[in-house]
Amino acid sequence: MGVDVTEELPIGRRVAYWRQRRTMSQQVFADRIGKSKSWVDKIERGVRRLDKFSVLHDIADVLQVDVQLLLGRDPERSSEAFNCVDQVEVEDIRQALERYERLGTLFEAAPIQPMPLDDFAKSVSHAWMTFEAANYAALARSLITLLKTGPAVEEEAADPQKTRAANLLSQVYQIASSVLRKLGEPQLAWLAADRAISAAQRGDDPLLIGTATTRVANALRSLGRSSAALDLNIQVAQKVLAQGGADPGAAALSVHGQLLLQGAMAAAQCGDLPTARELLRSADGIADLVGDGHNHYWTSFGPTNVALHRAAAAVELGEGRMAVNTHVRIDPEAFARLVPERRAHHYVDVARGYNQIGDHHEAGRLLVEAGRVAPLEIRCRPLAHQVISDVLRRSRGAAPAPLIAMAEELRLAA
Repeated sequence: MGVDVTEELPIGRRVAYWRQRRTMSQQVFADRIGKSKSWVDKIERGVRRLDKFSVLHDIADVLQVDVQLLLGRDPERSSEAFNCVDQVEVEDIRQALERYERLGTLFEAAPIQPMPLDDFAKSVSHAWMTFEAANYAALARSLITLLKTGPAVEEEAADPQKTRAANLLSQVYQIASSVLRKLGEPQLAWLAADRAISAAQRGDDPLLIGTATTRVANALRSLGRSSAALDLNIQVAQKVLAQGGADPGAAALSVHGQLLLQGAMAAAQCGDLPTARELLRSADGIADLVGDGHNHYWTSFGPTNVALHRAAAAVELGEGRMAVNTHVRIDPEAFARLVPERRAHHYVDVARGYNQIGDHHEAGRLLVEAGRVAPLEIRCRPLAHQVISDVLRRSRGAAPAPLIAMAEELRLAA
């Protein structure tokens, strides 16, 4: 188990630490807990005491942490806690990402014992399947091991196998980046994605570099740098297609198409409707060539996934009606063949669209359906929690009973 880096800090400094981890300004944080920015600043500097337990609980709820962490103690890990990823496991992932195994010999540090390369490959394949099943709790625990052992596997691999080991390590970093972004840890997601690109470059796989680029761009979007994410996706998409030659295969087309889709999402977050539409149209043309039912380089790219991104982009643009219309036109059979993570993620997106047009009952129904398809996509994602609370607040008591029960189970306030 990792050591909580905040355990020796004063309580105000711990509040500041977790606020910054959630990328909140003092003003945004103050608004969410119903206090002034001056009050927050005094708490964080230790000028004012934080001695009301009710206020401490409000702060913990907003920061999505266990109140015990704010008090400098390890949280009590009940059996229910193991249904999702807790802060202790996130800190273990952080520590694993911050290790530099190649420096071990210089400082006589105890080396990590690598696992055989074939065993490492099987573990990485299992991690992908676990991610696509949205089983984030099990995945977090396996990622801690893979992140620690992966660099040693690459370091110890024989020369003919080093590129394979580097590519596998890039995949581990990519999975970690995607999970951390879902958990509301954009800075860590960016670090993992950056490591993924470096490893993919050592592995000399342009398509793996392309998928790693989407992780970097998604982390940038979560950090509020959507314009940089848009430029990055477009530049690398063009390079991937150019390297594919006159007749790129389905894998190259899938990675190129996925970069276009992530570029469309970045354009939507920038409020750039024309660019988002153009990128989605281009992705449509590529998807028609690839078809549905494939998962090249873990992209799930095809016409149905393009439709999912079209709906998500519409939501980001505030076009709830467009998102809903896109959703209802999706072929149910093709949608059912997508991995659970993709389907549940889409339900959360479209629930936001229904909420935007005032159909809170349907929004609630889709959130409940997302919880049925992939329970941890709801339980573990701060975004899902925000959507549930927003639907409950706007529906004014008319929300579906299963959604109310879900909110109570997650201890969410309307």
